[in-house]
Amino acid sequence: MKTNITVLIGVIVLASHSFASELMTKNYSITIETHCEEGVVSCGDVTYVGTHNKTGKSITLNGSTWHSTCADGVTPGRFIGYRFKSGDISYFVFDKGLLEVYRGDELLLSEEGKWTY
Repeated sequence: MKTNITVLIGVIVLASHSFASELMTKNYSITIETHCEEGVVSCGDVTYVGTHNKTGKSITLNGSTWHSTCADGVTPGRFIGYRFKSGDISYFVFDKGLLEVYRGDELLLSEEGKWTY
């Protein structure tokens, strides 16, 4: 029963993020779009389009949703955000409105923003 409740919560959270949404930070406008059917808890088909607000340069990446896992180590739990990768650069967009960019373990960028839906 506990697993069913966790899955249901995950479905509700994902449903609220299953369309294009935008994160606005000081320097970037990031559009996130999920391409999975409604009701899919973990989506491996997510698009990130990040545009620098001053230069207009943009990058498009493919990635996935990001969830904690339940005690079984497999079942998706709480929605954390989205993960994307380009070569050795990793992009993390957190549900709470934080963009972090890493090269390996080195933090290159951390900016808080506000979601618009």
